[in-house]
Amino acid sequence: MTLEPKKLDVTDRVTGKLKNGELELYLDNQPVGRMAVPLDGISMEPNFETKENKIFQSYTATEGSDTRYTDCDEGGWC
Repeated sequence: MTLEPKKLDVTDRVTGKLKNGELELYLDNQPVGRMAVPLDGISMEPNFETKENKIFQSYTATEGSDTRYTDCDEGGWC
């Protein structure tokens, strides 16, 4: 029996995380590479924007507490 080198296309399984202006590439949780990604000129979906090598999501949230809903359990029963 002999060992022969082979290649497996894993392209569709690779994910990326943006960190410090680079896109870090992972296969499952294993780092496999990185590439520089300037965020200038990137087209973002509505409610998302880039600034200073970071990606931000805009959303609407309630502020303060409404006493009627402070004693609710995890199932939503009050």
